[in-house]
Amino acid sequence: MLSRLQVSNYAIIQELDIAFGEGLNIITGETGAGKSILAGALGLILGDRADSSVLTDKARKCVVEGLFTGVLDPNRDTWFAELDLEPDQEVILRREISANGKSRAFINDTPVNLSQLQKFSARLVDLNRQFEALELGEDQLQMDVLDALAGQQDARQRYGEAYASFVRARQELTRLQEQKTEALKAFDYHHFLLSELEGAAFRDGEIEELENEQKLLSHAEQVHAGLSRAEGLLNGDEHSMAREIRSVLQSLEAVAGFSPEIRTLADRLRSVQIEVKDIAAEASRISASVSMDQKRLDAVSERLDMGYSLLRKHHAANTSELLRIQEGLSARVDRVQDIDTEIGNAEQHMRRQEALADELAAGLSAGRHAVAPGLEKRIGELLSRVGMPNARLKVAVSETVKGPAGRDRIEFLFDANKSDRFEPLRKVASGGELSRLLLCVKTLVAGSVQMPVLIFDEIDTGISGEAARQVGILMKDMGRDHQVIAITHQPQIAAKADHHFLVYKKETHAGVRTQVRKLGDDERVESIARMMAGEKLSHAALQNARELISSK
Repeated sequence: MLSRLQVSNYAIIQELDIAFGEGLNIITGETGAGKSILAGALGLILGDRADSSVLTDKARKCVVEGLFTGVLDPNRDTWFAELDLEPDQEVILRREISANGKSRAFINDTPVNLSQLQKFSARLVDLNRQFEALELGEDQLQMDVLDALAGQQDARQRYGEAYASFVRARQELTRLQEQKTEALKAFDYHHFLLSELEGAAFRDGEIEELENEQKLLSHAEQVHAGLSRAEGLLNGDEHSMAREIRSVLQSLEAVAGFSPEIRTLADRLRSVQIEVKDIAAEASRISASVSMDQKRLDAVSERLDMGYSLLRKHHAANTSELLRIQEGLSARVDRVQDIDTEIGNAEQHMRRQEALADELAAGLSAGRHAVAPGLEKRIGELLSRVGMPNARLKVAVSETVKGPAGRDRIEFLFDANKSDRFEPLRKVASGGELSRLLLCVKTLVAGSVQMPVLIFDEIDTGISGEAARQVGILMKDMGRDHQVIAITHQPQIAAKADHHFLVYKKETHAGVRTQVRKLGDDERVESIARMMAGEKLSHAALQNARELISSK
């Protein structure tokens, strides 16, 4: 419940600290005293937008803080986990607004954005203003009411999960079908390119090897002549390099025994002799393998022409890149050939998800049809109690396209005067009628679901007398299981309070400021008497007030 509300520097509220209690909390006060301002301050911690115009004292910020205790909802841990907060039975919602218009929101001293505050606070507080009763004419709220009365919130959640799975499966099937359509457009072309590459059958690095071989074959005579001359100079006639080195080596070896340094020179020269002979032998081998083979040259040139053509066509730089392109084309062709299998599997999966969603939707629909007549009857009884004896509600449940909440279209139809002309709520119900109807609906739903704190901001406008008394009784009944906070002008409603707060204006050194105080028993009698008779209190007015308070 909302245990405490603190407001600082909001409009004509300088400082307020209100301790609410369990049951029905009633807030009254003269017109202009600041009841709507108090409601506005409360709206801030529930995520309403604000600007710096609410600051009376521009030198300090506006702060509104609400303490909620006994937060025992079974989904509590999930709420906190969504914001990376530690679960707690106490929750502090705080809103700060600075003079420059910047707003900050906190949940248990952790900064959150406005949408997070709105989502979290909606789980704690159900704020009903008169103009918000128009939401009762929305299909979604009407469906929520039926499901709550049918006790099928869990079934609704299971259906929602199944429907979401069905939608994802349908989207995946569509994606695969579109992918196949696009792939088929290019399949023939890609298949031709792949066949061409596979027919060429190049191995990695082959084009580069062929380029080197072509150069060698094209200059075979020049290469052969150069290698033969090199072999002769290195290890050929009596004037070859090998013979000259051998002669020098003999000279060094003759005197090597006289100096270690000379011996080192001889060893180094002996290594050179071995290397020269090896180079000469390698040149001879290469020379013997090189010959002018025109047939092979033609074959290499033809193979290279094919390779160059494919490189240009595919904008490839070398054989390795060309082979990667071939792999990619192969994957695309295989993908088209395999996608039918994937599409078949996706269709089967979608059908299974759709069948599950349809089964759960049928259960939801049956539950809604089952509770609709009872809702009509019970709402009719409650409407009669709140001063609308001729008003009737009809619940129209019709089948429509399957959606996130099932395959039903729910519409509340209203007849205010027993005319048998039922029309949609949004078209025929006045603001006051909608407000009382919303109260009746909330009265029924409150007994069916775990509801948050209920706050009613002057939704009793336009009623009086016995109708107002019945509204008070309904609020009192809700207060037995839920905390109810109601702002009202009606003495019949105020008389049902478990806790009565008076909003009034007071002259202070800073000007006129709104104040709130909790009334004692005698003060309650006087306040309710003034609501009925004005400022001049008579014995009869006081007696009437006592009777209202004591009446059941």
